[in-house]
Amino acid sequence: MMGYWYGGLGWIGMVINLIVSVVLIIGVVFLVIWIVKRLSNNNSTRMLNNTGLAAVEIAKERYAKGEITREEFQKLLTDLGTR
Repeated sequence: MMGYWYGGLGWIGMVINLIVSVVLIIGVVFLVIWIVKRLSNNNSTRMLNNTGLAAVEIAKERYAKGEITREEFQKLLTDLGTR
């Protein structure tokens, strides 16, 4: 009766079934890890870009309000990598 469930192969069928199950589980784990890494890299890149743009906007506002001089503003832009 046991051999019927494993295609008539007996214990060999059980071993093959175990190996296939383990490989599938490992594959799913690696797929989830890969997806999480891709999503986290995209989010961190977006956050860096948004932070850089926000810093430039703050520098523009400070220059417009007269809080910093033209030289300080240009240095800030150079430091932020926009020039």
